[in-house]
Amino acid sequence: MSAKAEMLDTLRTMLRDVFRLRNDGVAYARLARAHGYVDGYMRALLEANVCDKRELLALVAEERSHVDGPATLEVTSAAIAAA
Repeated sequence: MSAKAEMLDTLRTMLRDVFRLRNDGVAYARLARAHGYVDGYMRALLEANVCDKRELLALVAEERSHVDGPATLEVTSAAIAAA
């Protein structure tokens, strides 16, 4: 497994933990700390040019859908402009 794949697997695990904690209704301080770790890890990946913003957003969306299920509505840029 490549170094990039290992780093992205680590991020996937961290994201699953954050989403699980949120769904479990843990104390805000614990959830905020977990979010901070994920944010810092993602920033490090970006600054080290391991991956780009689009890759990270796609990974977060994928993990969120695994935990929370599919989104109920897909928002397009035309709908945003109309609002």
